[in-house]
Amino acid sequence: MNKEIEISLNQIKKYARALHCPTRWKIIHFLGEGEKSTGQIREHLEDICHSTGEQNLYYHLSELSSAGIIEVAQYREEGGGAPEKVWSLAVEKITITLLGGELSDGCEN
Repeated sequence: MNKEIEISLNQIKKYARALHCPTRWKIIHFLGEGEKSTGQIREHLEDICHSTGEQNLYYHLSELSSAGIIEVAQYREEGGGAPEKVWSLAVEKITITLLGGELSDGCEN
């Protein structure tokens, strides 16, 4: 698996949206230790005095996943209920190329 990606100027918004939140950085750093289940991530956040509701946690995981920063590594069967997702980092390094590629036509403020 390639743990490094290079992004263009046009892709920055996607990553900025995913990385703007301190909770998401806490999740990234925790996943840097290895694969973790959704429950383990929730417990970790609670342990470091950063309680987040279940829906908020799923939202943070979804945003990081949509940006390609984390991914579902596997599903863990436990207790006869729905399988629990086990997450891992999809990338460890993101490089931004400021030159090259196409810029948008309009100016944004």
